[in-house]
Amino acid sequence: MPEFNIFNDNQNEEKTKAVLVTAIFRGDDKDEAEISLDELERLLETAGGECVARMTQIKTSADPATYIGSGKIKELSELCKNNGATLVVFDTELSPSQIRNIENEVNSDDSEIFVIDRSMLILDIFALHAKTGEGKLQVELALLKYTTPRLTGKGLQLSRQGGGIGTRGPGESKLESDKRHIKRRMDALEDELEILEKNRSVQRKQRDKSGLYKIAIAGYTNAGKSTFLNYLTGAGILAENKLFATLDPTTRKYELPSGNEILLTDTVGFIRNLPHHLIKAFRSTLDEVVYSDCVLVMIDASEPECHKQLSVTENLLDELGASGKPILYVYNKCDVETDIMPKIKQDAGDNNIFFISSVTGEGIDKLISRIEEYANDGKTDETFLFPHNDQSLINVLYKNAVILSTDYLAEGVKISATVDAKTKGILSKYLI
Repeated sequence: MPEFNIFNDNQNEEKTKAVLVTAIFRGDDKDEAEISLDELERLLETAGGECVARMTQIKTSADPATYIGSGKIKELSELCKNNGATLVVFDTELSPSQIRNIENEVNSDDSEIFVIDRSMLILDIFALHAKTGEGKLQVELALLKYTTPRLTGKGLQLSRQGGGIGTRGPGESKLESDKRHIKRRMDALEDELEILEKNRSVQRKQRDKSGLYKIAIAGYTNAGKSTFLNYLTGAGILAENKLFATLDPTTRKYELPSGNEILLTDTVGFIRNLPHHLIKAFRSTLDEVVYSDCVLVMIDASEPECHKQLSVTENLLDELGASGKPILYVYNKCDVETDIMPKIKQDAGDNNIFFISSVTGEGIDKLISRIEEYANDGKTDETFLFPHNDQSLINVLYKNAVILSTDYLAEGVKISATVDAKTKGILSKYLI
């Protein structure tokens, strides 16, 4: 895959100036709309842009042609001109015809203003932050599927050299002249990702054979998941105060105080209105949550809207099919003084709710003790002796237990292992 065009790689370059647009329709929550617009501004900053103005339109329903209506479009055009904005970002998902109509209206002979929506901005950030081969393939496929119909008729390449936010892409060809090539590229990407998914499945089976307890760290983007994993394991993952700083799942072993090991996996962050096609593209990596034994939901306790972010996380876990798993709720960044912290702690009555700081280490010991209880629930260290004619049953032990030692004796194979009650019952006749 060709290199993504990193926006503003030269720190001396001026940031892309953008106008953010939202609409509030009948029945919408005005406060929620403002919160979402604040988040859109943070996404823009993560992508390397600068918000110079914000526009809110109150309407009964969305205009099918321009979303906010022709009168507001004229106002938007003037707003861009007066503030030197070259980018307009809508806090919704626009249709290809809406993007085309809005651009035709806001542009003049002496200006070129690019219009994107929330989904395109998120995809742009993913393109910026994808590091591994699999991550880049997933992002490229999602970009092609999403941008192909939205760029139709514009005579533009998928990746414009010297472009900016919303233009990062694989750069394969002009859409109007080479759609068949794009289709072939998408087919090739899907084939490559299928192979990688098979490899990931093999890795999961190997982890299952190890018998190690698996915990997936999930949560809203920028909640501190990578910082937490770095604190425990020294994983060395990039951890920045930015949305979607890391995309690729990272799995590390962690030794509990008892000496037993577990596996911790950092996963891609969630966000409200995460494009469905992006969830589908990253399904193989998000499935790390599904195949875990327990989910550690990380929550940014310094964020005033942390409860709404938690709701988004729980909804996405449910969509992935992971909501029925044991869940530990971890409020991170408790070293940051906020007005909401006392109320959060007052409302927390569940013994599976923890308050920590991944920077100072505050509260992590208590969390680790709870994780150890989960990991060792019903498990004991036992020794088995398998006669030579029953050694086929050793596979049951290797599949469902943590092997501590193996000795080959004249009378058979002696194995010490950490087993759960079910496995112990199945192999009880071989206990010594």
